[in-house]
Amino acid sequence: MGAWQPLPDDLPPEVRHFVEQLRQLKDRTGLSLVALGARTAYSKSSWQRYLNATQPPPRQAVVALCRVAGIGKEEAERFGVRWELAVRAWPKPVVVPGAGRPEGTAETIGNDENTGNAGGADTDAESERYEDDPTLPWWDAPPKRSEPPSRRLLVVAVVLVVALALTAVIGAVALG
Repeated sequence: MGAWQPLPDDLPPEVRHFVEQLRQLKDRTGLSLVALGARTAYSKSSWQRYLNATQPPPRQAVVALCRVAGIGKEEAERFGVRWELAVRAWPKPVVVPGAGRPEGTAETIGNDENTGNAGGADTDAESERYEDDPTLPWWDAPPKRSEPPSRRLLVVAVVLVVALALTAVIGAVALG
């Protein structure tokens, strides 16, 4: 498809390899970013960030791209492994707590893996930042479980059985 912008030089090799493979997979689809966004429920701007290595994609976005590209299960599993390796190596943004924002929020100001977190604290929330996005396109939503019959349906069934029994009794008495 089109020419990709060069990836940053300081990108870890795992991230570089993953993004290059993701770009090739996207090119195999023959879709524009707008069309890819429509087919995967991730916007054009999200795909731009993922494919230019400015933000790691959620696992579900990679799964959706694999599905759209029509790749087999084994190759899709390899993409899942590449995703895991890349996300672990992805440079974490530097966060400054409260920088002009309401208390308890943070502002991203950089992407230098050598500086680490502001204050040097590596929290679980920080390491969970790149977890899967639970958003699924409507066509991938799990099927709804069949719910047990409602109480109202049960009441209607009992009333019908009682009415049928009364009709049979009245009919027997009338004939008898």
